[in-house]
Amino acid sequence: MALYTHHLPAWKRKEVEEIKEDAGRFTLVGLVDMYGIPAAQLQLIRRNLKGKAKIKMTRNTLITHAFQEMGGEISGLLSHMSGHSALIFTDDNPFKLFKTLEKTKTKMAAKPGETAPEDIVVQKGPTSFKPGPIVGELQQAGIPAAIEAGKVKIRETRTVVKKGEAINPKLADVLAKLDIKPMDIGLILQAAYYEGSIYEPSVLAIDEQVIYDQITLAARPAFNLSINGAILTRDTAETIITKAVREARGLAVEADIYEKDVIDAIIGKAYRQSAALQNMVEGK
Repeated sequence: MALYTHHLPAWKRKEVEEIKEDAGRFTLVGLVDMYGIPAAQLQLIRRNLKGKAKIKMTRNTLITHAFQEMGGEISGLLSHMSGHSALIFTDDNPFKLFKTLEKTKTKMAAKPGETAPEDIVVQKGPTSFKPGPIVGELQQAGIPAAIEAGKVKIRETRTVVKKGEAINPKLADVLAKLDIKPMDIGLILQAAYYEGSIYEPSVLAIDEQVIYDQITLAARPAFNLSINGAILTRDTAETIITKAVREARGLAVEADIYEKDVIDAIIGKAYRQSAALQNMVEGK
């Protein structure tokens, strides 16, 4: 349903116009999730992105106003917006932006109730703790502990929480004391609008080395097919011509076609045949 933006207060109208201006000035407009990012971390991210991308924090209602006024495919971003969304503008393509944002992430301690992003494993071995209440805290969190040589030791490696499970308060406290930081903190790209299309993180999270290896694997048989089928391309022309020259030379030598380029090879063949015949006669 259309919004009646002419009733917006002046400061909101200005904000909407700034969003539209940035969306027209940059080649990519995206939404990022700001949830749970401490202020100090956000400032660091801004510094790391300086010159690469612009982050704009504003009200979701004003983002909605701006995108609806602009119309077109960019309004598809609205379905990806959450209560903690902010705008990001850049001239990079969405794959490069996704990779850049992944690099801004840092590890932080888990808070009670947060979901484990991966299996959290506590390794066996000695700790820096002296004997005390920490032994009981570890055991209550499901981590087998004992005192050995005057220090607290974890007796066996254990997965204390599975990926997707909630981290309970006792475990969160113990993990922090063990300096285990399982949480990735940083800007999470929710969606990006680029050259008329909406890109979601699921299509942007690619392993470049895997893709490169797949292309290399596919290119090898394609190259061989082009050579064997004599299909001239920029990459195969030289090899095909070399192969053709080699085969033509071999044919000329075998058929005793006296041409200046093969006469030496024909004479050499005749000499070898003569020597072989002589050895056969002398052997008798």
